[in-house]
Amino acid sequence: MTYSLEFVRRTQRLRTPLFAAMILVLAACDATETVNPDSSTPADGLEIVSVDDSDEIGDADADGSSFAAPAFATVSYAGGIAFGTFHQPTTTYGTTYNGALRNIYPKYLLSHLAAIKARGGKVVLNLAGSQRRYRDKYGNFSLSMWKASVDRFKSVNFSSYIKDGTIVAHFLMDEPHNKTRWNGKVVSYSTIEEMARYSKARYPSMATTIRAYPTWLAGYSGSYRYLDGAWVQYVYRFGNVADFMRLNISKAQNKGLALIVGLNILNGGPNRAKMTASQVKSWGSGLLSTSYPCAFISWQYNSTYLSTSSIKDAMRYLRSKAQNRSSKSCRS
Repeated sequence: MTYSLEFVRRTQRLRTPLFAAMILVLAACDATETVNPDSSTPADGLEIVSVDDSDEIGDADADGSSFAAPAFATVSYAGGIAFGTFHQPTTTYGTTYNGALRNIYPKYLLSHLAAIKARGGKVVLNLAGSQRRYRDKYGNFSLSMWKASVDRFKSVNFSSYIKDGTIVAHFLMDEPHNKTRWNGKVVSYSTIEEMARYSKARYPSMATTIRAYPTWLAGYSGSYRYLDGAWVQYVYRFGNVADFMRLNISKAQNKGLALIVGLNILNGGPNRAKMTASQVKSWGSGLLSTSYPCAFISWQYNSTYLSTSSIKDAMRYLRSKAQNRSSKSCRS
C-alpha cells in the first residue's frame, strides 16, 4: 500500500506522535496489497489468480481500535446480493458497496460487525486469517494449524450476526488447487470437506465457501456435505463471460454448491492490466446475468483505483444490478 505524507516543519515535540501515527497506519494495512498471478495453469485450463489473505487489524482506524457506528448512522440492508471487494474498510460501506471479504482480529470482530450492520452491509469472514498461519515450516498446508487459527474465535460470540444475515459465509481458504502455494501439492477434497465440517460443528448455520472454481471442485468423487459454496474471480483470459458462467454454474449445480462471483479489477484486464470502466461494467454485468450467484465480491479494494470517476460510475452501475436481484443465501 502506498502512502504520500507531506511533512511541514514542526517542533520536535510534534514529530514523535506524528511518526508513531504513521507506523500504526502501516501496521494496520495489508503489506501485500497487489496480486502476483501465478503463471501456472490448473488442469481445467483456468488461469490461477492468486489472492493473498493477510490479516488486517483495522481499516480507516489507524490504531486498529474497536468502534461502533452511532445510532443515527444506522441504515437497513438495501436488498439484493452483497456487492463489494476483498479487504474493504468498514468505513466504505454505504451507497456503492454493501459487501466485502474481511479478515478481522478476534478482539475487533464484534465492533466491526456492528458497524458493518449499521451501515446496511454484509461480510464474508475469513476466520483462519493469513495463509502463513496454517503453512508448516516446509510450506505444506496444515489442517491442525488451520483449525487452531479458527479456534482464536472460540470466545467471541458472533452468532447473532450469522442469524440476521450480516455474515454471508465463512471463507475457508484461498486456492486449494494452486500447488505453488502448498509446497507442490494440492489441498485434497477430503481435507476441504473436513475444514467445512469443522466450521459447521462450531457454527452450524454459517455457510462455508472456498475460493476454488466449480470446474476444479467437480473433480471430487464424493458429495460435499459440509462445503456450501465455490467462488469464481473473472479475468479477461477466461474468454467469453457467458460461456465462463455457464460452465461454472453447471459444475456448481452438479455438486450442489452455491457460487460467489467477482472480478479481478486490478489485474484482470488484457495483459493483466487494471480493468477499464467499460470492462468492469460489461464483464460484471455478465457475471450478474443469471440469478445463481449469491454475492459479488471482487479482488480487491484499492482507494486510488476505485476513486476514479469512471470506475465509481461503473461500480454504482453494478451495485444497482446486484441490489435489484433477489436476496439469496450462500448455503447449498
